[in-house]
Amino acid sequence: MSSLPAPDLLPKLVTPVPGPASRSLAERLARVESANVTFLGDPPPIFWQRAAGSLVWDADGNRFLDLTAAFGVANAGHAHPEVAGAVARQAESLLHGMGDVHPSSVKVALLEALVARFPGGGEARGILGSSGSDAVESAIKTAQIATGRSGLLAFEGGYHGLALGALDATHRQDFREPFAARLPGATRFARFGDLDDVVRHLDAAQAEGQLPGALLVEPVQGRGGERVAPRGFLPGLRALCDARGLLLIADEVYTGFGRTGRWFACDHEQVVPDLICLGKGLASGMPISACLGGRSVMDAWPISGGEALHTQTFLGHPASCAAALASMEVIEREGLVERAQSLGSHALARLRNALGANPEIEAVRGLGLMLGVEFREGPACAAVVADLLQQGILVLPSGAGGSVLSLTPPLSIEPAALDFALDRVIDCAGKTGKVSPA
Repeated sequence: MSSLPAPDLLPKLVTPVPGPASRSLAERLARVESANVTFLGDPPPIFWQRAAGSLVWDADGNRFLDLTAAFGVANAGHAHPEVAGAVARQAESLLHGMGDVHPSSVKVALLEALVARFPGGGEARGILGSSGSDAVESAIKTAQIATGRSGLLAFEGGYHGLALGALDATHRQDFREPFAARLPGATRFARFGDLDDVVRHLDAAQAEGQLPGALLVEPVQGRGGERVAPRGFLPGLRALCDARGLLLIADEVYTGFGRTGRWFACDHEQVVPDLICLGKGLASGMPISACLGGRSVMDAWPISGGEALHTQTFLGHPASCAAALASMEVIEREGLVERAQSLGSHALARLRNALGANPEIEAVRGLGLMLGVEFREGPACAAVVADLLQQGILVLPSGAGGSVLSLTPPLSIEPAALDFALDRVIDCAGKTGKVSPA
């Protein structure tokens, strides 16, 4: 697809990985952070020092090519000059406001820009937050207020965050078990991609007098292993929700803002959700999220009488709002949605051609620049992640047992740099079995 990348777009390792500075920082962190947060095994992680575009430098001066976009956040690229400039200018004039008492003007501008993008183009309203979990919490509360029913139908393999409301809808037992006594148990889990199983769960819930108020779905499961909803699944869910009186909540925290080759993944089949949860790539690096909903649904919330029922201190944080506006403008002007579509199609074809016959690989899948290579065993995937790190390529595992190699680079990644990284991915994955030429 492209010629060799310029040398300054390639990884450059000047110390062993991890280097002495990262190892020292790991020792320091172990003394001050909860042991459950950062995995500090042997070897410890690299510690990031700075980043730009698709490149990351660690504390030892090693330069890495990033195929993670830092959990799918850096859609416009790391530290895009316009995003960073917007943050700096906003910080100079107003760093913090009083989001639900005396709001900032930039909060208004962001909400206007977001509702203008609401799928289907209908009149919409929004609730801002700081994280993906915040957006999901807002959606869950909205659904309960709008329908009068607290239950949810979510999906096996789904991940919606770790706040208690969102955790009840997150399928992974290792996250749920320590807090099971505090979870309401108000979520049923159907098989992802299986409309018949959804119908069975809804029938059972209705027979028990416990019809849920909403159905919560990721169009592409991110942490669940880049599992793409089969064609027709989302429209089928929309039809079921309409027929049964449920709200459809699209969790697009990971998939939004061009990641899958459309502004939102539900746009691939023109599905209009009642509520959509947004985060990660919204601001390409600053913490902010949003729950958007059609006006008829959002108007179920009572008018504020001076105390908001759902708010937070940093609601509509001015610097994050400014970053989000700048990021959306960059994504539009630089054609990053279309870029994700074309580069993603190219990458998926390369990976399938090279790895599809490998007996140790179950599947190669993806949508846009949200790609996954599923190995038969988690340790094989972990070995590839570790091997690529030693070559200066940053990737992450996902899926059950960490068996899926997750590839979610910045949408702005240079085509030549992406091909360089794919060469290394194919080579490392190929060590797990025989592969055909790329």
